Amino acid sequence: MSITIYHNPRCSKSRQTLALIREHGIEPGIVEYLKQPPTPDELKRIIQRLDVPVREVIRSGEAEYRELGLGDESLDDAALIEAICAHPKLLQRPIVVHGDKARIGRPPEAVEDILS
Repeated sequence: MSITIYHNPRCSKSRQTLALIREHGIEPGIVEYLKQPPTPDELKRIIQRLDVPVREVIRSGEAEYRELGLGDESLDDAALIEAICAHPKLLQRPIVVHGDKARIGRPPEAVEDILS
């Protein structure tokens, strides 16, 4: 079963997580999500594998978060997912997916339990 990393090469945590995966002898599939944003359905599947609320995959410090009013608690998951897909910079990074599990690589070591 293959491992995929949703990667931003400009992010140090993303680069460190990719290096950690490679140290385990694994060459993952790499999705540069800023160039190839996930579709809403793909993102829903990733979030299900992460087993976290949608808000945990949003980078709330980004300007887009404030500009789009994403702090509004009345927004449902579908609206948040659409916003992330339209503005992929909002997606936490990196995210590593392996089978039915996923982890956010913050810190990079957080992904180790799904690598085997």
